Amino acid sequence: MSIINETINLLENRVSIRRFSDASVEPHLINAVLHAAFRAPTSSNIQAYSVIVVRNRDTKAALSAVTGNQQHVLNAPIFLAFCADLTRIEYATNKNGHNMEDNNLEIGLVSSLDAALVGMSAYLAAESTGLRGVMIGAVRNNALETARILGLPHRVYCVYGMCLGWPSESPPQKPRMPFNTLVHGERYGITLDGDPIEHSVESYDTQLAQHYRGMGKTTTDDSWSHDMDQKFVPQLRDQLREELQTLGFDFR
Repeated sequence: MSIINETINLLENRVSIRRFSDASVEPHLINAVLHAAFRAPTSSNIQAYSVIVVRNRDTKAALSAVTGNQQHVLNAPIFLAFCADLTRIEYATNKNGHNMEDNNLEIGLVSSLDAALVGMSAYLAAESTGLRGVMIGAVRNNALETARILGLPHRVYCVYGMCLGWPSESPPQKPRMPFNTLVHGERYGITLDGDPIEHSVESYDTQLAQHYRGMGKTTTDDSWSHDMDQKFVPQLRDQLREELQTLGFDFR
């Protein structure tokens, strides 16, 4: 039985938008989106996140350079920087005679997850108003430079960014891997269709190649597999651990 409501419909039809109209995005609208997003789940109520709203073109130009000169970072009316933020927790621990000097993987992980949950909630809230956008993980290409541009203090790093604005394009929706290969019953390995992983990947390679070619893009027959190999070999952002340690996140 098909179940459809407004929220499911938003997610089912979501696409990444990289081209925006010149129409302004009023501050009260962004504030409403963020007010709603801050009701996202947060581990143990730590609320270990902050969001920086960027409108200034010079700032966006600097962030665009960090992200590999992505033009939508420069041209989007709004850039939201979703940050893991331990400063308020550090204040609370200092107040009680302790410190954050020995923070470990857990606190870095939960603060990053907090920022991610708020960001996705903000994206859904924004889409419900007609705004559209795209997530930008490439702010972590150089976490230290991103922190400098945004004026981030010690114990804060930008997990990812988000471009937002009124859309001027409507691209075709990129296919996802088959539902039945992503959902497992009771324990890992019992997929709904029983196909081994290589079958689902090869099938998706073909489907994604057809999608890209239908848009006039050049790709290989093993489109997804090829892209993943190119992206993660050699390892992506291999300097990130050291950069985050400099910013006050040990991730030990």
